[in-house]
Amino acid sequence: MFTSRGKKAAHRSAMSRRTALKATGLAIAGTALGAGVPALAEAAVDTDVTARQTYDTIVVGAGLAGLIAARELRAKGLSVLVLEARNRIGGRTWTDTFNGYEIERGGAWVDPLQPHIWREISRYNLKIVADAGPERVLMPTTTGFVESDPVTAYTRQGELFTPFFDGSKDYFPKPYAPFTREDLITPLDRLSLRDRLDQLAYAPEDEIRMTSTTGLYGAPTARGSLLQLSQWWALAGWNYQGFSGVNTYRMDRGTIALAGAILAEGKPDLKLNAPVASVTQQSGQVKVVTRAGASYFAAEVVMAVPVNVWKKITFNPVLPQAYRDATVQGYGVPRQKKLWLDLATPTDRFIAEAPEDHPFVIMGRLNDNAPVVAFTIDTALDFRNRGQVEAAVRKILPSATLRSYTVCDWQADEFSLGGPAFRQPHQLTKLHRAINQPFGKVKFCGDDLALGWVGYMDGAIESGLRVAGSPTLSPTPSTTPNTLGLALPQIDRKVYRSMVGL
Repeated sequence: MFTSRGKKAAHRSAMSRRTALKATGLAIAGTALGAGVPALAEAAVDTDVTARQTYDTIVVGAGLAGLIAARELRAKGLSVLVLEARNRIGGRTWTDTFNGYEIERGGAWVDPLQPHIWREISRYNLKIVADAGPERVLMPTTTGFVESDPVTAYTRQGELFTPFFDGSKDYFPKPYAPFTREDLITPLDRLSLRDRLDQLAYAPEDEIRMTSTTGLYGAPTARGSLLQLSQWWALAGWNYQGFSGVNTYRMDRGTIALAGAILAEGKPDLKLNAPVASVTQQSGQVKVVTRAGASYFAAEVVMAVPVNVWKKITFNPVLPQAYRDATVQGYGVPRQKKLWLDLATPTDRFIAEAPEDHPFVIMGRLNDNAPVVAFTIDTALDFRNRGQVEAAVRKILPSATLRSYTVCDWQADEFSLGGPAFRQPHQLTKLHRAINQPFGKVKFCGDDLALGWVGYMDGAIESGLRVAGSPTLSPTPSTTPNTLGLALPQIDRKVYRSMVGL
């Protein structure tokens, strides 16, 4: 997540916090151009495409899904234009800097259990690093917060979360093919995360420890689908070790390194600052018009923008009902915001989880001398008010001193209209399969539409490969090794094994 360029480096080879920040796996499509990150010297960034108006394929959106689709289509000899609304590539992932530290405003972590992103990292020989992890963990109780070591805290979390997913190996026996047991998932798809907690009737002191996760992803718990979290559990091998461990490794040079490499290899024409206003299918081709009035034509169009954004684009003919329902209901979660806090105190590495009714449901410092990352679903917290932000921190850390902070609010971004994808009840069985289908000569992709890791960079890549007609991977999660042979950072295996209960 964090690296310190120009400041003291984090202890990257120290103990992996393999289970320590399970609730922050917000890895989603793409990366971005930002201050302090490598330039895409080899890529055709913002190519002058005004002289050319007709292509084999137009890709709308330059996140990982769109960039992968463009690369694969170019490999087939097709001419490709990528239209990106922002002045940068990346969509909901953004490599940036804060107080001299490199941060990811969106996706950050990767894992061997995520085969598509892992294959891309291997393809471009990108170095990966591991966060140092917390020295202490603060967990909520009915009377306040209790501090413990990571092993104690997350051993208990594993005991609480495992029964939450009872039966998932039956209803998601092939988690990359989520409809394999449609007879079993259909009745379950009505359940929210809140419904499942109510079914299990945990003691209050136990349930309160779980809602930082269910609240963060569900935004709030009552909104999020049980099947969404259950599918992640299945993809991670149907166990807490995998489920809590997919947020450990990250790319040393940031996600910008991967996005830049994909773009440089594919070499599509790329037009930045080109938000799309309309997509019209007519006379055997598709016409795409930008807000600025520029018109481009192609035999097909790949829509690689968030589902939430479809409603802001005029489609002619009108999108079928399932697509319209999906974009109105929303796939990218509302409310959720991500912050980086420069705290004068405390200075150690820690993780703090809180109930979903707290201003911050999770925050932590994962490397020495790094900013603190924090997540919230609280709509009442005014992030323009420094005093309110500091008071929110002090609800968990009473002695904390806030020097500065920065906020990422994807819901307020007109080209996202929501954070990372997390389905609501009924959306898997009633919408997900339908909106993955082409609509005439218009195809759709993105991390929202993954059949596997929805909401993660791996899902974006999988979806981009699939829409381009390229092979995808569907390994058995419980036996997925580090098959690509990447050099993993050295970690303290004895401590790691105790943390994950081995």
